Amino acid sequence: MIELLLNPEIWIAFFTLTALELVLGIDNIIFISILVDRLPREKQEFARRIGLFLAMFMRIGLLLVLSLIVGLTGPLLTVLGYDYSGRDLILIPAGSS
Repeated sequence: MIELLLNPEIWIAFFTLTALELVLGIDNIIFISILVDRLPREKQEFARRIGLFLAMFMRIGLLLVLSLIVGLTGPLLTVLGYDYSGRDLILIPAGSS
């Protein structure tokens, strides 16, 4: 456990993810504010809260799916002597576009 805290790559990844989450969070707030301004005054606060909740819920869900994808490391398919994991099958098409 202490090795994880002393690993600089872990800290760099953590700060990068934190910075990305801050930027995306600010982007969500701006976008939701623009949309909410079109509603009547009495519905704006409720819509703002629902929008921010859904944005947070979706971001957490996407992070959970990403962690599941990263964990797909066991061989799933063998083609021409090469083993491919679930993660490989997802990353190959994503990297080729």
